[in-house]
Amino acid sequence: MTSHLSNISGRTAIKIFSKFGYMLDHQTGSHMILYHESRPTLSVPDHRELAPGLLRGLIRKAGLTVDEFLEKKQGKK
Repeated sequence: MTSHLSNISGRTAIKIFSKFGYMLDHQTGSHMILYHESRPTLSVPDHRELAPGLLRGLIRKAGLTVDEFLEKKQGKK
């Protein structure tokens, strides 16, 4: 599963999280803060490539599964 989470940038991750209702609230330094009404706030680094472990942690914090996240990445549903 790690290979599926590689090569995802911070900005790409934000686009995918926005499909789950997250909105970019503000940016502090290199971290973009995402807000959702009923889910925890996320802090996503604006990096070219996010470490798979970091991305997995953000997905878990958002209450999602890796499979749900990857389905939205591929444009399914």
